[in-house]
Amino acid sequence: MSRFSLLSAVRGRARTAGVLASTLVLAGALTACGSGTDSPAPAGASGGATDPGAFPVSIEHKYGSTKVEKAPQRVVTVGLTEQDALLALGVVPVGVTEWLGLYPGAIGPWAKDKLGSAPLPTVLKDTDGPQFEKIAALKPDLIIGLYSALTQEQYNTLSKIAPTIAPPKRYNDYGIPWQEATKTVGKAVGKAKEADQIVKGVEDQFAKARAEHPEFAGKTALMATQYEGYFVYGSEDPRSRVLTSLGFKLPENLDQIIGDKFGKNISAERTDLLNVDALVWIVDKVANGQGVLAKDALYSGLKVAKEKREVFVETNSTYGSTTSFVTALSLPYELERIVPQLTAAVDGNPATEVKPAS
Repeated sequence: MSRFSLLSAVRGRARTAGVLASTLVLAGALTACGSGTDSPAPAGASGGATDPGAFPVSIEHKYGSTKVEKAPQRVVTVGLTEQDALLALGVVPVGVTEWLGLYPGAIGPWAKDKLGSAPLPTVLKDTDGPQFEKIAALKPDLIIGLYSALTQEQYNTLSKIAPTIAPPKRYNDYGIPWQEATKTVGKAVGKAKEADQIVKGVEDQFAKARAEHPEFAGKTALMATQYEGYFVYGSEDPRSRVLTSLGFKLPENLDQIIGDKFGKNISAERTDLLNVDALVWIVDKVANGQGVLAKDALYSGLKVAKEKREVFVETNSTYGSTTSFVTALSLPYELERIVPQLTAAVDGNPATEVKPAS
């Protein structure tokens, strides 16, 4: 699998716990960037009034509490998906962090209409941690890193630039549910009520799907990708939460095998973990993914393979992007496609074709 495919399919970023060698030296550089003569990026657009009494607001996270004194005008995201929550609330960030590498401004087609005529955000990279100097040059008044793996050191450095919201303490890195991410962003920009309505609207779509497909309830399902063998996603990964929100359950011992990570490679001895009622494969190309599986004698012997209970999603398609992105804006697009495929996978008839999504 290419490095680009790995970025898209597994997580889309390198994980490094370090920061620059001297925080003191860097802090001076950040101050210079923040007050220099460089032309600032276009200001973020904010639509609609904030909730009465919304500010000041304090938001708790794994490194303490961050106070937002007033409605932010220039928001930068160092998490990988928070731009969708902002756009859904009528706030255009001035800077976003790249993940998928497929869309201008790191804004997917499912969210493009929310951008309107506003300029695209500046796109930041995060291969070795946040780009502190570039972030400072954007002159943000709020930095959001909910769907991330921010370290204490990175948080401390970002906090010298602007108030920074780190991931919540109670979840693994990259483990915040889309609902909580949306609501937290809503509080931070003074639109908590609107955020609640957005969340309810998408949750209603999940409820409708569960009501229309009672056959999902209690059946086992799993999401996986072909990275250095087989890589499976745990219960706190947003992809897995899509399945459980539809009524499926994950393999009982999944998290015992994965630990406190979003996912993990499994050994050949644990191929049995893939033997579920519906298995969603995120692959570069469907034909290639199927070819890899057909050559695996262990996998081919499982019922999930013999009874054709697999759903294949191509990584670099819009559908593949929404399957990994998992936000209030991307989920309606995903649900429209994955629900019919899962229906075909669990109907009990091996002759039923799980058709590719349009």
